[in-house]
Amino acid sequence: MRRTAVTGVAALLAIASAGCSSAPEPQRFTDARALADAASAATLAGHTAKFTADVTTGTLVSHGQGQAKFSPSGTSLSMTTDYVGEPLELRLVDKTLYAKVPESARDQVSDHKAWVKVSPEGTDPLSQVLGGSLVQLAEQNDPARTLTQVRTAGTVASSEETTLDGAPAEHYHLTVDLAKLGSELPGGLPAEALTRLGDRGKTVPFDLWLDPQHRPMQLVLDLTPVMQATGQTGVATVKARYTDWNSPVTVNAPAPADIGTLTGG
Repeated sequence: MRRTAVTGVAALLAIASAGCSSAPEPQRFTDARALADAASAATLAGHTAKFTADVTTGTLVSHGQGQAKFSPSGTSLSMTTDYVGEPLELRLVDKTLYAKVPESARDQVSDHKAWVKVSPEGTDPLSQVLGGSLVQLAEQNDPARTLTQVRTAGTVASSEETTLDGAPAEHYHLTVDLAKLGSELPGGLPAEALTRLGDRGKTVPFDLWLDPQHRPMQLVLDLTPVMQATGQTGVATVKARYTDWNSPVTVNAPAPADIGTLTGG
């Protein structure tokens, strides 16, 4: 009986020892700055990713897809989107945005070139009408820029361990104070919108999913409070999904010989 008792005690000690030596679950972030820093570092370590993007504004819904390369000098990406009502190809390289002009409109481009540069400060018709929105749209698909917004104006409300499309994920519920972003507003939101809001609708929900390496898997920015504060109905969201991290990706600026100037209306 003594041997049985000793054996039982030894077994209990072994179980207790095993429980104490097991690795603790990773601690989730409670501070937005720490969260953004970790996810930004993981994004750079991931090198490349493919993404899809959906922008909803009231009854208008646009879809885009593309691929991106991440480096300390900046993000390069290429994407196609129907944001302007028809397929449009965009490339963001060295902080310069290029748009591929549909063949039906190339008679409005110097020497019928296929590509033009797009800038919020540009004097060409495309830049004057859509320059700011297209630049914001392209940059919003750059997780590094979005994480900068989180670092600047975000607050972590809660978090949870979950799955996304069957893969393990950390889901963070945050709020973003748009007033703290200055000119760095989310895609599709004009700067003058904040001046019309006053103190209403400036804090918006933001959801972020990270994989076990802290790389972004999905982000959803809900701008519906902005719409409601300006008397509009419906929802307004920006959603991006990132997959295929560290897969082969090629993103280059168009050849200089293919870049023209949009002169038509």
